[in-house]
Amino acid sequence: MRVPTPDDTDPALLANSRPGDNSEPLSVTDLSRSLKRVVEDRFGFVRIRGELSGVKRAASGHLYCSLKDEKSVIDGVMWKSAAPRLAFMPEDGLEVIVSGKITTYAGRSKYQIVIERMELAGEGALLALLEKTKARLEGEGLFAPERKKPLPFLPQVIGVVTSPTGAVIRDILHRLSDRFPSHVIVWPVLVQGEGAKGQVSAAVRGFNALERGGSVPRPDLLIVARGGGSIEDLWAFNEEQVVRAIADSKIPVISAVGHETDTTLADFAADHRAPTPTAAAERAVPVRAELAAGIADLAARQMRSASRPVTLGRERLEACSQRLPRPDALLQASAQALDDATERHRRALVDRVGIGRAMLDQAAARLAPSTLQWRVMQARERLDATRLAPAMLTTRLERAGERLDAGVGMLRSLDPKAPLKRGYALVFGPGGDLVRSADAAGKLGSLTLEFADGQVAASTGDAPPPATPPPPPPSPKRKSPPPHPGQGDLF
Repeated sequence: MRVPTPDDTDPALLANSRPGDNSEPLSVTDLSRSLKRVVEDRFGFVRIRGELSGVKRAASGHLYCSLKDEKSVIDGVMWKSAAPRLAFMPEDGLEVIVSGKITTYAGRSKYQIVIERMELAGEGALLALLEKTKARLEGEGLFAPERKKPLPFLPQVIGVVTSPTGAVIRDILHRLSDRFPSHVIVWPVLVQGEGAKGQVSAAVRGFNALERGGSVPRPDLLIVARGGGSIEDLWAFNEEQVVRAIADSKIPVISAVGHETDTTLADFAADHRAPTPTAAAERAVPVRAELAAGIADLAARQMRSASRPVTLGRERLEACSQRLPRPDALLQASAQALDDATERHRRALVDRVGIGRAMLDQAAARLAPSTLQWRVMQARERLDATRLAPAMLTTRLERAGERLDAGVGMLRSLDPKAPLKRGYALVFGPGGDLVRSADAAGKLGSLTLEFADGQVAASTGDAPPPATPPPPPPSPKRKSPPPHPGQGDLF
């Protein structure tokens, strides 16, 4: 390696490689990678104790935080593959001991710890005390399964032991209202800190001391609830005083302390443990809609049971009907006979047509042109031999003329104006109507008299006679028919 000379310290505008210089400049990325390898090789596994700060869980599932003490701070990250193994929910301010390896984040040239395991620091004695108390109470039989009481199916009154100001009571009331509205009595207590254990145990024993039928109704079910928190926050529900009060309760108790991962001695002493206060409300009462659906299902089953005899009868009827012959089978013989009759009728028609055609052929054979000409000649000869005598026509004409003369004589005798020639007259009124009585003639005043040779106006009073109307035209006389000429030869 070349030793720098004074000339190397002189400022220059451009960086130039000098003869014998083997120290090429590194890129930032190369330097970051080198540091990363060095740090990971030197600190492949470390345990750090510090206070959590800036805890946040990304949408990807990774957990980011910072560990700090009085003088220093280091960033930490727990990948989503290791985060599910946490036994508690990391929060700001918790003192923990983390295990992992130191690495660098080249994007910002910062070092951080990749956390593989995280444990609470300073709680060893507290947890040991908890295990000791649990073993002693379990030895007394306070957690025995045979001590557990069954929960009522549909409690009328529910007692809740919790803080009246937290979100727990609101969640319970809201869930009860959604599932099956019930009468709820809240006994307000402290759920952490000094005095919490005394108030919780007193509330459980106070509910049990209520008399049935009193001014305050006795609950059918108790719910001891609290939200999540650290082991110190939940320690009141690990106290022997609270555990014994829950175990001695004559009313069934549901313990809903903390979240799903939180476990206290009250959970072991209660008749039922719920992972959350909301789950406790769900376990306390059924869903009214499901009950209605169950009742509807029972009603449907009842209807099916009632209709079962009808169904069985229908099945037996169908079984019997299957043994009966089919309708088409009953009609097969008649259908076959009909087909036979139809075929015979068709053949008969064909035969009849054949016979008629044969007869027509025979008749056509007899209608030869020579035969027709011969028969026409014979008819003409017979016609020529027959002559019409004139006397026969004259006799018929004379008889017809006699009948015509008799009809004309009858017509003349019935003519209403024939009597006028014998001196009679017809009397007409002003309108041309025939007057048939003297009384009617006296009322009319003016009259017209018709004689055989004309009409004359007349008056019955002072009224002037009417003008003489013109004589009616003479009636046309029927002409005698001309004599019929004699009938000649038709040919």
